[in-house]
Amino acid sequence: MANIGIVGATGMVGRNFLKVMEERDFPVDKLYLFASSKSEGTVINFKNDEYIVEELKEDSFDRPMDMVLFSAGGNISKKYAPIAKEKGIVVIDNSSAWRMEDWVPLIVPEVNPEEINNHKGIIANPNCSTIQSVIPLKPLDNKYRLKRVVFSTYQSVSGSGVGGLKDLEKGLSQPFNEKYPHPIAFNVIPHIDDFLENGYTKEEIKMIEETKKILNNKDIKITATTVRVPVKYGHAVSANIELENNFELKDIYQLFNNFPGIEVLDDPWNNVYPMPILAEGKDKVYVGRIRRDFSLENGLNIWIVADNIRKGAATNTIKIAELLLKK
Repeated sequence: MANIGIVGATGMVGRNFLKVMEERDFPVDKLYLFASSKSEGTVINFKNDEYIVEELKEDSFDRPMDMVLFSAGGNISKKYAPIAKEKGIVVIDNSSAWRMEDWVPLIVPEVNPEEINNHKGIIANPNCSTIQSVIPLKPLDNKYRLKRVVFSTYQSVSGSGVGGLKDLEKGLSQPFNEKYPHPIAFNVIPHIDDFLENGYTKEEIKMIEETKKILNNKDIKITATTVRVPVKYGHAVSANIELENNFELKDIYQLFNNFPGIEVLDDPWNNVYPMPILAEGKDKVYVGRIRRDFSLENGLNIWIVADNIRKGAATNTIKIAELLLKK
């Protein structure tokens, strides 16, 4: 049994933390829920008990907690995660605040669970698109060694939280954009997070650098274009992959079928392929459109879909917490 704190408990991901913990029967002894002052007093049900949300303060961690799950944005994590860490509480953080710090493990349990042994009080949960992408990349890198990867993402509006959902829903009846720089309804926007001087967005750089860190392979050449699409839940990624060694397609199918967390949906002649509408609310990473890229030697194309809120945030975090308990 563990004493757990959740920061950002009233948000989309925070509520999914609780949902996944309940579904997986995570062994909770005491549960503490934190959010901003505007959510203070909110009542949340968990395992048939009611919990009152507290305002997050610097003394919030002056209680016995084993771990605290953060999903309240990078600024909150930067300020409060070190406070929790100093109290001896292990932090699992969903923001990008700590991901690229050398001393902070960046973990996808299906890919690099051994990194749980290297934590120094803070563990980072990767970007949602990165999580679903590295799971099929891992067995490919193990067997054939990755040489180059081109990511093109099709990311749902829930990745922007309730503001993104609002832009889509309101925009279906009239032109509307509050969260995004342009209307998202009936549109696609090749712009996720801020643009950098090199012309890439922060989201694209996240995918590039996080993939290398998780796979522990700095030699992979990676580029990315991240795009927001008018879908509520579920991110899709087209990955064009160049491998160091030759392969047979039948072996690729076998690799994916045998790897934990992957479900292959690949019968395009009968209209079977991964789609966000199939992934919503599920914890699998769906892979399809598996085919050789004839334009280069040892080239492969795959299409990867997963629920960004469930698999790409909540479930990965809870599985990290389960690794901690086992440790």
